[in-house]
Amino acid sequence: MNDTTERMQKVTIYTDGSCLGNPGPGGWAALLMCRGKEKMLTGHQAETTNNQMEMQAVISALTALKSACDIELYTDSKYVMDGATSWIHGWKAKGWKNSKKEPVKNKALWQQLDAALMRHNINWHWVKGHAGDVNNERVDEAARAQAEQCR
Repeated sequence: MNDTTERMQKVTIYTDGSCLGNPGPGGWAALLMCRGKEKMLTGHQAETTNNQMEMQAVISALTALKSACDIELYTDSKYVMDGATSWIHGWKAKGWKNSKKEPVKNKALWQQLDAALMRHNINWHWVKGHAGDVNNERVDEAARAQAEQCR
């Protein structure tokens, strides 16, 4: 670990997205925790997909941080986690095309996420949704409440 990493603020983030129908009205939530303090970020969109809301939660959480951070990020979305940690490298190398040489779905969001990831040191954690993780349940409820606002 270098001096820069040692000085980075340590932040824990839980994210979730929700969609009532797919596509349909959606919401997202991100819980940021640092030094015993918490901040819940939320938002909604009238016509979206669950994957888009999952991505928006992570993008919003990362861009809300004012400086580079050392992050423990928890998500119940394998799509977002695998995309951000593995698939994105190939997509970028292939000009944002997937393995079938088709344009990557949600390209604009992936590009926003890619830019947001660059400034942080992130350790990704997948949590099973609706399995009793208290903070995952909190963001799930907040995301669903946001989606309900669009109905």
